Formats: sequence, structure tokens, C-alpha cells
Amino acid sequence: MHFKTMKEETYHLGIKALIRNSKGEILLLKVNLEKLSNHSLGAYWDIPGGRVQKGCTIEETLKREVEEETGITEIKSFTKLDMVVSNIRIPQGTDTIGLILGIYLCELKKNPNIMLSEEHVEFSWFTPNEASELLKVKYPAEFTKKIANL
Repeated sequence: MHFKTMKEETYHLGIKALIRNSKGEILLLKVNLEKLSNHSLGAYWDIPGGRVQKGCTIEETLKREVEEETGITEIKSFTKLDMVVSNIRIPQGTDTIGLILGIYLCELKKNPNIMLSEEHVEFSWFTPNEASELLKVKYPAEFTKKIANL
């Protein structure tokens, strides 16, 4: 059997925090379209996170991104929830790069005051079902179904 030569995909690794409060609600942030290079999706909701930088661990990335995007500094615990390929691709020159997202469920020590970065224009706490629906723009169906069942 002969295999066709296939071009390997290029991906960046992102770490995302699915932050849940004491009521079981999930924190979502509305993306600031003016800060994105790809506006084609329109405004959408996401969870805090970002790409792993050279020399950083997953935990360092998670804590840094959560603090930068929300002001939250006290996470009681975080556990790996899932790893997915994002529906969104990042423009790079004439091509695009895929995103592999490691998602961690984060429990808070206390309900925080949220301080948004310029990457986002709004935040809100949603039930798992609401969050599941809103995250379908960026995340595959098997992951959004998992959120609905939290």
C-alpha cells in the first residue's frame, strides 16, 4: 500500500482556563475584535488563556494568562479537563497556523473582582449550558458537550 505524501500541519500550543465559581458558573470573556488580526468571526466569547512561551511551563502559562486577562491571582486548584484542536486558525503570512488547546478546570478560592485586559471588552458568568453554546465558535462539539455536563 502506498501512502500519499501529506503536508504536516503546524500548530501552536495554548493553555486555557475554564474558571468555575462557587455557584458552578463559568467565566467567559468577550474578545476585543480590534486586537485580533482575524475579524471574520465577529465578536465571540472565550475562556482566558494564551500560548505557551519559550521556557515556560503549563502551570506558569495558565497563571500568567489568567492574571493578565482577568486579574485573578488566587486559583484554589486546576485539573486537566481536555485537549482539543481549535476551530479557529491564526493568520501567519499567506498561511494559517492551527491551535491545540490544553484546557484546565480551575476552582477559585473566593469570588474575585474581574479586571479585564485590553484583549477583552466584556465578561460574564454563565451556566455550563450557556457557556457550552457560546463557546461553539472556537471549540469543537465534543468539548462543548463536555462543558454542558459540568
